[in-house]
Amino acid sequence: MEMPRSEPLSPPNKQIFILSGQSNMSGRGGVTKHHLWDGVVPPECHPNPSILRLSADLQWEPAGEPLHADIDTKKVCGIGPGMSFANAVRERVEGGAVVGLVPCAVGGTALKEWARGEHLYESMVRRARESVKGGGEIRALLWYQGESDTYHQHDAEAYQGRMEILINNVREDLGLPLLPIIQVAIVSGDGRYIEKVRESQLRINLPKVVCIDAKGLELKGDHLHLTTESQVRLGHMLAEAYLTNFDPSPLASSSSASEP
Repeated sequence: MEMPRSEPLSPPNKQIFILSGQSNMSGRGGVTKHHLWDGVVPPECHPNPSILRLSADLQWEPAGEPLHADIDTKKVCGIGPGMSFANAVRERVEGGAVVGLVPCAVGGTALKEWARGEHLYESMVRRARESVKGGGEIRALLWYQGESDTYHQHDAEAYQGRMEILINNVREDLGLPLLPIIQVAIVSGDGRYIEKVRESQLRINLPKVVCIDAKGLELKGDHLHLTTESQVRLGHMLAEAYLTNFDPSPLASSSSASEP
């Protein structure tokens, strides 16, 4: 006998967050030098029925680590900041909240690969638009990227202008002119221009754009990726930035983000 299909998992009151950038957003916490994830999930990153993720095939499902496993598919994913962020937000919003995470980050990607018209950008916008079709509201874009822009001086010096264009384009394409953006200033990089990229990130001065600094967070032995413990802490820093700077109150049933 054919079993009845379950209804799609998409409560209408989701607070939706886009997670984008490169490997320190998709997460390498707990990934060993042999390219295996150790499977250790800290309590702060445990699943919760009120935390969902949008899968690669655009279906809402219970969120769990590694959040980006079906998105950042060319490398092994581990712990990132997303689940600790979501748990911290959910715990501190009065009346509770359904948190919807939209993973989009891909390791090893430079900012120019996220320009409008490029595959990564268009995929992020498409996933963001899809995320609100069952109800909910996009509350913020969390962005951690820049390590791959430290190779060449030109890319490092162009970072601020390119990032400001990306922010304006995302807001325009989603029909959210004041979409909150929480950017992480990098603490590591592949090249010699780490400080120039950091300066560019910290100089951005646009409405409803907040930058938090990853400097001081512990790196793994590769001197590039955050440890599991650092990813948990980063998630809490992102949550604090969101809760402090933006309105986290629960939603009535609604949707946002313009159709293409």
